Amino acid sequence: MNGRPLLLWSSWNNKVMGIQLTIQLLVALITAVLVITTLSLSRAIRPKEIGEKIQLNSLSRCNFFSGKWVFDNQSRPLYNGSNCSFISFLDDGMACQNYGRKDLDYLYWKWQPHDCDLPRFNATAMLEKLRNKRLVYVGDSLNRNQWVSLVCMLESSIHTHLKQVHFNGSLVTLNAIEYNATIDFYWAPLLVESNCDDAWHHRVKDRVLRVDSIEKHARFWEDADVLVFNSYLWWRLDLTVLWGSFESADAKYEQLGMVRTYELGLQTWADWLDTHVNRTKTRVFFVSMSPTHSRGEEWGKAEGENCYNETEPISNAEYWGSESSPGMMRLVEAAIKKLNEKSGVKADLLNITQLSEYRKEAHPSIYRKHWDPLTKEQLENPSSYADCTHWCLPGVPDVWNHFLYVYLPI
Repeated sequence: MNGRPLLLWSSWNNKVMGIQLTIQLLVALITAVLVITTLSLSRAIRPKEIGEKIQLNSLSRCNFFSGKWVFDNQSRPLYNGSNCSFISFLDDGMACQNYGRKDLDYLYWKWQPHDCDLPRFNATAMLEKLRNKRLVYVGDSLNRNQWVSLVCMLESSIHTHLKQVHFNGSLVTLNAIEYNATIDFYWAPLLVESNCDDAWHHRVKDRVLRVDSIEKHARFWEDADVLVFNSYLWWRLDLTVLWGSFESADAKYEQLGMVRTYELGLQTWADWLDTHVNRTKTRVFFVSMSPTHSRGEEWGKAEGENCYNETEPISNAEYWGSESSPGMMRLVEAAIKKLNEKSGVKADLLNITQLSEYRKEAHPSIYRKHWDPLTKEQLENPSSYADCTHWCLPGVPDVWNHFLYVYLPI
């Protein structure tokens, strides 16, 4: 009799323990299922969410345009310039290696912002950002320099039979068929109408522009999803403003000065955007002035020398060349601010000027195609025919496009 209660207690205790064990196993199983489901969902969703978070946080917290160049022969260059079909095909001023440049350190400099890192450039991700979209670069030969840079950065990710190139006057088009993406360059060095608008014959002695007329050009880019403008160097020479049409006998001509003429041209550009841009669709970028390195005395060379024979960047963080105008840059900044705050146009300034100021060694110099035979005097003084305006590719414009990659939404 005394043993039976103990037996019953033991039996009941075993049953309770069994139930508890069953419940614990059930909880563990449910937890495992939930964890696996959560992980699966996070794998499906996370890349895009993380990409957007990194992008938005980076844009709000970091000044990508303030930094320094660091030598990096591991991750640079982003593409093989000798293999990019667009470099030699479209502009022989960029194919520096093809024209005999032997010092190749310029290929291996990476831009490093002071307070953060640029997200790694991914060509496939960039093409995804451009899927079903039209990106148009509008401006002068430096903007063409940037356009060639981007198509070279993307070319290896586009199958040869799935890309097409078309020429239509001032418009050059690359179609990435697989992505239904179009990447264009449109020649308009002053943005507004001028007598320099022929893409192939634009070197005229006296430059004349209709500072209040932009429709001639704008009809070629009005349906774009992304617009990347630049315009600076062509304004630095004497310009005559034409009031009226080129065909009119009653047209009036006026000299207004470089800064005032630039201001009026930017106003016409901004007014067109205010009136025509689809604010829910189109992103607008303006690339700040690209510096030249024609005055070697500004970084310690003898007077009269320039970028010829330069092999290293400028190390002085405060360096700013005299050919870059802060006043004209402020006009662009003001126009961008007004577009954002008063017009509701999504516009950003890609401030590439300071970082490009350091790269005196990254220009084609003498390593380019010369359309006219060089004279004996030129051959004796290579500095006299060095191109210190455009950029070798791969090179500095790749960083400008890297900024574009960061700013464009997924």
